[in-house]
Amino acid sequence: MGRDEQVEEREVLDSIFPDEITDVSDTAYRISVTLDIPQEDGDESTPPTLILAVSYPPSYPDTSPDLGLSAPPDAPKHKYIDIQSDKSRLLSALEPTVEENLGMAMVFTLVSTLKESAELLISERQAAAQALKDVEAAKVEEEENRKFHGTAVTRESFLAWRERFRAEMEEAETRKREEKEAEDRKKKVRLEEKLTGKQLWEKGLVGKVDEDEEDEGVEEMEKLEVKEWTVL
Repeated sequence: MGRDEQVEEREVLDSIFPDEITDVSDTAYRISVTLDIPQEDGDESTPPTLILAVSYPPSYPDTSPDLGLSAPPDAPKHKYIDIQSDKSRLLSALEPTVEENLGMAMVFTLVSTLKESAELLISERQAAAQALKDVEAAKVEEEENRKFHGTAVTRESFLAWRERFRAEMEEAETRKREEKEAEDRKKKVRLEEKLTGKQLWEKGLVGKVDEDEEDEGVEEMEKLEVKEWTVL
């Protein structure tokens, strides 16, 4: 009874997966399962493919078929699924389907469940990667917005700013006062220098020069007067 059901199921599977199924023996075969997943922008890679190996024990379908999972030879590594790492998880996802279908042909249902589980796994990882990108983009946008809008003012930040402002104003007043005092000292020095010159004048040092020049002028005038009288 079991063998007849196995042969019948195999014939049905051959009509469903004419290009995907490959016989290994009378009781064993492999089915190629191509996943349908949304492609990301700029991603031109081929969709990942899984190879489900099925082997019938004599008691199948009253017991589970022997199952194995692998990737096609030389298959490129996919960004969101790794058969070696994810094999155990994907095969474990088939166990409830096996339990529900004991006593019946179940391989087609197992293939469908495997395909859905693998696509869901990839979808979850794509969503996680996109969420991470969104978080990074939000951080960048927040930084850009901060450049235009500045930091939000709180009571604490306002009080801190007021303290800094008062300190800066006091520093500016002190600097201004010191500059004024320095300028006053310079003016005082210049004034003292002028007074010293006046004192030199009062001592006759400057007047002597002027008197000598005045005497020379008188002598010149007298010489001119003598010449004029001579002519006459």
